[in-house]
Amino acid sequence: MKNSYSYVLMLAFLMFSISSVQAQEEDDDEDYSMYDDFELEDDTPVKRYAKPTISGMSPQKFIGVSFDAQMPYDYEFSEVRFPQTLNNGFDVDEDNPGVNEAGTAEFTGGFRFNTNIPIISKSSFVWQSGINFMDTRYNIRENLNSPQSPVVLPDGTQARTLGQILNEDGLRNINWTNTLFFPLNEKDFIVFQGQMDLSGNYDFDNFQSLNTLRYSAAAVYGRRVNDYYRWGIGISRTYRVGNLNYVPVIMYDWTSKNRKWGTEILFPAKAYVRYNINSNSLLLAGFDLEGQSYRIDDYSINGNSYEIRRGEVRPKLEFQTRISGYIWATVQAGYRMDWSYDADELDSNRDFFRGFFGNQDFGMINNLGNPLFFNVGLNFVSP
Repeated sequence: MKNSYSYVLMLAFLMFSISSVQAQEEDDDEDYSMYDDFELEDDTPVKRYAKPTISGMSPQKFIGVSFDAQMPYDYEFSEVRFPQTLNNGFDVDEDNPGVNEAGTAEFTGGFRFNTNIPIISKSSFVWQSGINFMDTRYNIRENLNSPQSPVVLPDGTQARTLGQILNEDGLRNINWTNTLFFPLNEKDFIVFQGQMDLSGNYDFDNFQSLNTLRYSAAAVYGRRVNDYYRWGIGISRTYRVGNLNYVPVIMYDWTSKNRKWGTEILFPAKAYVRYNINSNSLLLAGFDLEGQSYRIDDYSINGNSYEIRRGEVRPKLEFQTRISGYIWATVQAGYRMDWSYDADELDSNRDFFRGFFGNQDFGMINNLGNPLFFNVGLNFVSP
């Protein structure tokens, strides 16, 4: 039987060789001068554009789910103060505001969902859009000797303390982010990003007013020097430190020629040093800056919005590894540093820019301890 198969294969090979020789002889006899009058329809050079990434960067996450958890820490919250009662029976000393309640947050954290989906992806234009959700829950134990003065609203009614609100409601943030990448040529590009956030102690049965949407935006001009290095500068309108701020933006992405080391920096939002262990695993060391302005419904009265200006810096180590195909796992461990947890009352929901030299009184002065945090997640990444 094996000999029969061998004969068949030899015969097939012989027939293929003969037909190839015949075809070659026919080609040699062809008169190519008949094509002399033909020209290219358009000899205009093809325009090339800067690519939206460089070599060696961590995989771009299209869809991600994760769980975030902070270790226990102590907190202190001051009196809740409204503009009509400031300087009228309340201590407004910003340095010594007076403690109204104190305790320990035994747990802070919850579920996170992130998307960044390509809507249009062409060499001349890229549009990515995503819905992101962060649910933060608290397990708070108040100190028995905490003053715990009742929170009396301007209309004379008594409200829950902030500790009770956090313990019972938690805080939520949902946002819609759009990123537009415009390459100008093979080297230069412009990136625009816009974001709408709805943040507070709402739930989906009792959704808060869309009047408290907060808007962020950034614009960056960049230059892709080569496949291993790009830089950029720009400006951002942001709530990452809680308050509304206008800050410069610096981009610096670099990969070594052996593709082992690199940086992924979009300061001040994030900055990492990257080590590519192999094609399936990498390690990041750096920080994230997280924050937003969270409306507290209990204290938002008469058309005003009382908002916790939550901002935090997260130095961390992050390990990313491929699980299967385009599914990657991430594990983070770091230190959550309190930047701001103070509160403002916004007249008619309208926000204001305090800046570095603003002298507006905070409606509440709060201090949080700085705990360790952990985050584990799964991501569907770009090919």
